[in-house]
Amino acid sequence: MADTEVSGVDVGSEVEQEVLDDEPRSILLGLISQLRKGMDLHRVTLPTFVLEPRSMCERVTDFMSHPELIIHTHLKEDPVERFIDVVRFFLSGWHIKPKGVKKPYNPVLGEFFRCRWSFSTPATPGSSSTIPSTSLYVCEQVSHHPPISAWYYVNPRHKLIISGDVRPKSRFLGNSAATLMGGTTRIVMRDRPEEVYEMGLPNVYARGIVFGTMYMEVADAVVVRCKKTGLVAEIDFKVKGFFGGEYNGVGGKIKREKSGEVLHTISGRWSDTIYIQKGDAGGVSLSGKSKPQVLFEVAKHSIVPKMVATEAEQEDYESRKLWSKVTRGLATRNLDAATAEKSAIENRQRKLGKERAEKGVEWKPRFFNLDSENDTYNFKLRIEDMPQDPEEATKRISGIIYAAPSSDAYANFWGPPGTLPSPVESDGRTPSPTRDFDDGDICPMDISALTPPSSPVKPDDA
Repeated sequence: MADTEVSGVDVGSEVEQEVLDDEPRSILLGLISQLRKGMDLHRVTLPTFVLEPRSMCERVTDFMSHPELIIHTHLKEDPVERFIDVVRFFLSGWHIKPKGVKKPYNPVLGEFFRCRWSFSTPATPGSSSTIPSTSLYVCEQVSHHPPISAWYYVNPRHKLIISGDVRPKSRFLGNSAATLMGGTTRIVMRDRPEEVYEMGLPNVYARGIVFGTMYMEVADAVVVRCKKTGLVAEIDFKVKGFFGGEYNGVGGKIKREKSGEVLHTISGRWSDTIYIQKGDAGGVSLSGKSKPQVLFEVAKHSIVPKMVATEAEQEDYESRKLWSKVTRGLATRNLDAATAEKSAIENRQRKLGKERAEKGVEWKPRFFNLDSENDTYNFKLRIEDMPQDPEEATKRISGIIYAAPSSDAYANFWGPPGTLPSPVESDGRTPSPTRDFDDGDICPMDISALTPPSSPVKPDDA
């Protein structure tokens, strides 16, 4: 079936504020009274009313909502134009955010979310004829301490691969709580494999948790860099000041890193409209300078809906099925039930971890291999091994993402652990897959039955 919306997600709003009732406020203040400024919140059990009803593994898909911004980038000859496309794409996903002050579920070790997108694209930029296009995605929680979610997005027809990891750390700051978004995103175009675009993520803050109105804010600096072309973008997600400014502001400059020459200036609001202007605006009069042009406007871009299997078709470790009872508790405002189910998941994860420790078994990711030298997690199909034909590549990748689990440990979260994965090799490397995936080795469900909806989701309807 097609998933066309995400419950509890808003699009393009000014700022998400939330006023708690007396009981939730009392619970939150009681928790805060036990914290120290600067304290790591990762091991602190948060009340369920602060949870967004989806996992971080699914949250990452928000940034893949506008593929039309980047799928033809590899065809452009000008490296600056390609770089601008990457920056535009990076900035386009922030307007999709939870209603209120919420945080996604912390994924358990081995949890994963997988989906695909099917859409039509112009055969070439500006063409009136269209061709079908498919993107695939998988995100897996590859480490619990520290928490790391590794993810992989690919569109074989348009030679696009986006991969990376999220390594969040939470801190208590007094009247705010911060989620410091460690990790790196990498964008690669298969016909330009040496041209790797790397970027981090801004941090997320929950303000007013002790006094005042609670609201969410995305803030701090991010760098987008391509070493091959020597281009860099210094992006600043701005906070609203006490006496001025506006919510959701963003600014930045695209430069030649070696010379420092400013090629373009970025300004605007990531929740509404972002502008780009040639040269260095520098905060002075624009007289005699080029006028700002729209880089991205939320209202003019539809969200391409992702397609997700039904819960009945999902495995135990898939995010929506794993957290389904917590999600239902939140949806029905039965916080006691949501809390009980959340505790059951956390307790089960601790029990499985203890069993592995007693048997001397180290968990190995299902979809990713660890490159310990560079501390990165790479999808199990290397770019150089991917078939050149788009349809063959899609089959091969689907055969990995949707393959049946090779071990009971990957299949059963609630049942008996069964056969646990063997320990890692003595040199610390994760072994390659135990078997090859051929074209017929697809998932037990029929992914061809996942058909897109008749019309795309508009930003105001998501």
